[in-house]
Amino acid sequence: MELKADGLAPSYVYALHNRLSQVMSDAVHDGILVRNPCSRRTSPGAGKPRPFVATTAQVWALHDAVPAHLRPAVLLGAFVGLRTAEAVGLRVADVDFMRGVIRPVQQGPGEELKTETSRTPLPIPHELALELSAAVAEWGGDFLVTDGLRRQTSTWAIERAIRSARRKVAGLPEDFRFHDLRHYLASLLIASGLDVKVVQHRLRHGSAKTTLDTYGHLWPDSNESARAAVGAVLAARADSLRTTAADQH
Repeated sequence: MELKADGLAPSYVYALHNRLSQVMSDAVHDGILVRNPCSRRTSPGAGKPRPFVATTAQVWALHDAVPAHLRPAVLLGAFVGLRTAEAVGLRVADVDFMRGVIRPVQQGPGEELKTETSRTPLPIPHELALELSAAVAEWGGDFLVTDGLRRQTSTWAIERAIRSARRKVAGLPEDFRFHDLRHYLASLLIASGLDVKVVQHRLRHGSAKTTLDTYGHLWPDSNESARAAVGAVLAARADSLRTTAADQH
């Protein structure tokens, strides 16, 4: 409490507590202490900030502000959920334009994706497939996102373009990154009424817990939803009784 009162960030206080707990555990192991006074019960919150979610207007403004040959990267981040290195590594051969499916296979200059979850095929709408196909026709090369000269671009080039473009988009924070486009996709899916398992699958999270820990606040209040559901049943019952009573008279 005193550390927080002194103005230290919650994440820093959490890290200090975690380190102190490690020291105390070693002391218990060495017989210096009987038990570790640090526990989950005494642990402060990590204070993880909620992710910034851009508006649709901001996403399109960012798209229009980056160099034309890098615009496919913004589409892949905001509407497919690819990470920066995955967007860089996505080859034309990894996209089935006819069926509307993207199959991430590699990242960056050719490094294989580390988990099976990361290689989950991702369905895309016909409209996005047309946008990406048009970009391939215009810029050529073996990769979806190029350097403008038919060659593969780099994560550095994309992040630099985002840093430059974000200054031209009203309301975007100074630390907005390409990765934050994934947050936009999550908010879009949640606002469309999709459940946590679907959002987890589309973002290729390893568990639903990760999805809920990051985006749980974006789902509608479950208590209010439950209240409305129960209220609807009771209201229907009351209407039925009134109708029955009226018929008897």
